[in-house]
Amino acid sequence: MASNKPSIPKGTRDFSPVEMAGRNYIFDTIKRVFEKYGYSPIETPAMENLSTLLGKYGEEGDKLLFKVLNSGNYLSEIANDDLLDPDPGKLSFKICEKGLRYDLTVPFARYVVQNRNELTFPFKRYQIQPVWRADRPQKGRYREFYQCDADVIGSNSLLNEVELIQIMDEVFAALKIKNIIKINNRKILSGVAETIGESDKITDITIAIDKMEKTGIDQVNKELKQIGLNKSAIEFIQGIITYKGNNYNKILILKSMLGKSATGLKGLEEIEIILDYLKNIQLSSELELDLTLARGLDYYTGIILEVEASDMEIGSICGGGRYDDLTGIFGLPDVSGVGISFGAERIYDVMNKKNLFPKDSAGTVRLMFVNFGKSEEIYCLGLLSKVRSRGIPSEIYPEPAKLKKQMSYANSKAIPFVALVGESEIKENKITVKNMETGKQESMNLDEMLAILEQI
Repeated sequence: MASNKPSIPKGTRDFSPVEMAGRNYIFDTIKRVFEKYGYSPIETPAMENLSTLLGKYGEEGDKLLFKVLNSGNYLSEIANDDLLDPDPGKLSFKICEKGLRYDLTVPFARYVVQNRNELTFPFKRYQIQPVWRADRPQKGRYREFYQCDADVIGSNSLLNEVELIQIMDEVFAALKIKNIIKINNRKILSGVAETIGESDKITDITIAIDKMEKTGIDQVNKELKQIGLNKSAIEFIQGIITYKGNNYNKILILKSMLGKSATGLKGLEEIEIILDYLKNIQLSSELELDLTLARGLDYYTGIILEVEASDMEIGSICGGGRYDDLTGIFGLPDVSGVGISFGAERIYDVMNKKNLFPKDSAGTVRLMFVNFGKSEEIYCLGLLSKVRSRGIPSEIYPEPAKLKKQMSYANSKAIPFVALVGESEIKENKITVKNMETGKQESMNLDEMLAILEQI
């Protein structure tokens, strides 16, 4: 009888020890920068009530929610007509009360509302956890992936946006990823819709122009026509999103084009304030006012941010923005927040493709004791304890196998040094240390060996 070959769901991945070392390097780098700027960690459950998630990501986002079947006999109270309904979505909402989280921002807003009496505002938190989306798997897009979020809630100050731009810049500088930080403002986009007399179509307009980089201007114009915009309105939008110039020139042009929209002018003012703040801050990243940037999530209301790798086409590797009343949905109105989210999967793919991981990130063990037999094991365990007490990752081969096999094991794990302790070394209270990269062997005492290992 043939056995079924095991597999994992599409859009998910296993990670090897080498891959995990690289991922942890990314997580540790991001975490270190978050904490440097005063952000504290929290975690939320993988599952949320669907009532928490639905309606927060727009119609398209709702379709991508992974729903969790109710426990027990979830069909017991379902009528036969419901089972035969051609729309499976209607049935799913009757048999599912929970869903896997789509992002970390909405659960964070729910957390803030539930714990508002214990929090000090403004509240700065970071969160590094997996999220799930029922998307079509493709290069750089997965159904299960990690987000690394930083948000500050309870403050309207644009200094928060400036700080988040600094965080993005510092993280990518540390990871050595060349990038472009793109900035826009949903108020500017609202001002565009207001100026052409189509405020009620702001969502459709932003969805269309957000595809500019992927599909090109002709396709954007086609979609704008499909949602009912006339020729002059389409030409007005085209003039804005295709304008080339530096950031301040774009602001100047937009002020003249959106002069009758108070909302649009407010958005331009906020962009200008941020650019002025950043004049005194040396960024490694290029900062670009991108008027096509819309970011599809409905809850953004102000500044929006997105980062792309400048020398690799993989899409957004970080993004975020301001949301003025996300907590209002959960009963806590008028609490503004702003946050960013690093896409760990795409960052890993960029670093792997560009060979940006440090050489020592692939393996953490610095020293392996060769196993020559029972008496040597007992002696080496004492040495091993002293090595580990100094915080040096180390191990002993678990059995007295052939030396070639033990050395191959050390090589496969990229262990830089091997300690050989036989009868003669025990008598002389010495250790023969082999540098696995150069092949050089040297006899030394424990303190000398520790000094070498602590320099790695």
